[in-house]
Amino acid sequence: MSLESRSDDGVPELTARVVRASFPKGTLAVRIRDVLGPLFTDKDFAEAFADRGRPAISPGALALVSVLQYAEGLSDWQAADQVRARMDWKFLLGLELDDPGFDFTVLGDFRSRLITHGLEERVLEVILSRLSDAALLRAGGRQRTDSTHVLAAVRTLNRMEFVGETLRAALEALAAAAPDWLTPLISTAWVERYGARIDNYRFPKGENVRREWAEQVGRDGFVLLDAVEETAALAWLGEVPAVRILRRAWMEQYHRDGKGARWREGKDLPPARDRLSSPYDADAHYGIKRGSGWCGYKVHLSETCEPDAPHLITNVETTSATVNDTELTAIVHHRLAQRGLTPHEHGGRGICHRRSHPGRPRGSRHRPARTGRHRHPPQRAR
Repeated sequence: MSLESRSDDGVPELTARVVRASFPKGTLAVRIRDVLGPLFTDKDFAEAFADRGRPAISPGALALVSVLQYAEGLSDWQAADQVRARMDWKFLLGLELDDPGFDFTVLGDFRSRLITHGLEERVLEVILSRLSDAALLRAGGRQRTDSTHVLAAVRTLNRMEFVGETLRAALEALAAAAPDWLTPLISTAWVERYGARIDNYRFPKGENVRREWAEQVGRDGFVLLDAVEETAALAWLGEVPAVRILRRAWMEQYHRDGKGARWREGKDLPPARDRLSSPYDADAHYGIKRGSGWCGYKVHLSETCEPDAPHLITNVETTSATVNDTELTAIVHHRLAQRGLTPHEHGGRGICHRRSHPGRPRGSRHRPARTGRHRHPPQRAR
């Protein structure tokens, strides 16, 4: 896809007149346009598009819709529908009232294009630049950083579900890659155990029986791994992603000795940051914060918290769910310094509500960063 040469000629007269009459006090979208003007331009994302090909929908408009979509917690379908239906969104985008909008799938394609070309942070960088130009953002002052959870797009599994589903995923992959090789290896019992999705409610009752089930899964998994290693003619089977995950998972979950496969005790398991949590996302891990657990990742958000100015996100870092908040302190400070947004005072949520010392100018004394001492997630996190 290629970029067409477009120019922002301002908000169409009819759109402006109708929106001003309908929303005399304005809306978020109207205020953004009034204060920041056309927030994004197509040139901001030119690196992600070729010089030739079918003309693309304005990436500047798609970036702006993506921001509104996040702010209102909308799906791609809902966001695209709002472009067609909302007058204030048309005002912000500079569209005629009868503009038909675009298909919702374009938003997903736009995000994928940004990731492919390493432009994940371009939207934030452009917004920060525009805010600085409008004198709404400056270095110094107060900022806080806290983290919240990001759920992986996978099912949360207990240990028994995990080993069963991991073996099932490997069998499914091998059935597609080498069906003639796999068929003689499996039995009717395997089909009964792994033919359907592994769910906790299907497990046998009783601790001893359940442990035996888990160890049977372990033995079946080792049979499959041994067969893969012994098949010299199909050595590539060992490089199938699901088989590689199976091999790693079995090293983490089982002991193997002369007595066969034995289920590891909880104390013998690798730490959560080194242990697989899902066969479908090797980077997702189980994390716990303030008593809440989840499988996925963690996002660390920094924002300004001046009492007389809007609270603005200044940095975003996404990490494994097992990364401690204090491990990001130096990284966050470095990124803020690169943007020219180094705060005078940096801490957790409490910093936004703590009153200045009587008689002392706010921010007159430097305080060390306390990124790891937060008690509440940031208000802007979703």
